[in-house]
Amino acid sequence: MGATRILIVDDHPLFREALKQAISGGVANAAVALAGSLDAATAILDREDDFDLILLDLRMPGVQGLSGLIYLRAQYPNVPVVIITAADDQGLVRKALNLNAAGFIPKTSGIETIIAAVNAVLKGEIWVPDGYAESSAADREAEEIARRVATLTAQQIRVLMMLKEGLLNKQIAYELNVSEATIKAHVSAILQKLNVSSRTQAVIAASRIDGVQAAEQ
Repeated sequence: MGATRILIVDDHPLFREALKQAISGGVANAAVALAGSLDAATAILDREDDFDLILLDLRMPGVQGLSGLIYLRAQYPNVPVVIITAADDQGLVRKALNLNAAGFIPKTSGIETIIAAVNAVLKGEIWVPDGYAESSAADREAEEIARRVATLTAQQIRVLMMLKEGLLNKQIAYELNVSEATIKAHVSAILQKLNVSSRTQAVIAASRIDGVQAAEQ
């Protein structure tokens, strides 16, 4: 039987190492890789596409909120992604699940709970914290936005993330090593898919589902 390959994406070295040790001791035949940023994670995933699970923090350099989840699900759709974060409000859990997260683990959970959650997801289950409630009518607008964002391609998501950072088309083109015309085409597609008429409205729409409060660590 092959190893169960798990990638931990978190910018806190002590937490990464502690989580690696816990998983190595609690998940059968686990082989754990570590990444401290979204770029480092994508570099690993581009080299090795046979991971069974990604554990993703929501705040690290270049990633704020659920944009990292959105990108990973678009770029590597066959690899389940579980959010593991200090933020645990139910609205955020719902948003993550609407964006096809395979689970949501608060960092305040005990080691036994984290291991149980990881093993459950590896068996194909969706794991949510105790006390999680299904969405209410008040969540429907955010859920609709989440569905629209989920239709974006991986490159369009990268462009949207950069729009949120306030970058101009020519700056995004430089960062992604493509032409400015290509970025303009991506922006037009983003506006159409999100059903908005301006870059500002696109950023606002994305922020509606991407929110992580300042307290998130």
